[in-house]
Amino acid sequence: MAKKKKNNNPNSIAVNKKARFDFFIEDSLEAGLSLQGWEVKSLRAGKIQLGESYILFKNDQAYLFGALITPLTTTSTHITADPLRNRPLLMHRREINKLRGLVETDGMTVVPLELYWKQGKVKLSVGIAKGKKQHDKRATMKERDWNRDKQRIMKYNR
Repeated sequence: MAKKKKNNNPNSIAVNKKARFDFFIEDSLEAGLSLQGWEVKSLRAGKIQLGESYILFKNDQAYLFGALITPLTTTSTHITADPLRNRPLLMHRREINKLRGLVETDGMTVVPLELYWKQGKVKLSVGIAKGKKQHDKRATMKERDWNRDKQRIMKYNR
């Protein structure tokens, strides 16, 4: 039976593993996330998927687009829960302008990397990334397989 892998960061809510596979992460920033009450409750229950999400710039504001936060069954009946709504990021104007400039001029992409708790608030680690080609993805998989085999060999040679 496979052992359940321990999470390195106990404050982590969700990690976007697909982003590290599909992109070369050049730099990362921390941003706050504007959420509604039912969304925070769902995050505490771990009901979020970041796999297909990205950062969208509209009207001098950055938004988390495509993140699915599934509402709990105990969500209030007088609120209509939209699991795919655009959630505004809380960032300084100069940070938003920097990210927008990199996207428009250098052809970079801005992707969410990790969602975590910091001092009771939800934070989002945003990565500035460049897309990988297919051969780069194959090289990443080959390196990961080799590291796994190497660890297995070292374990049995002790």
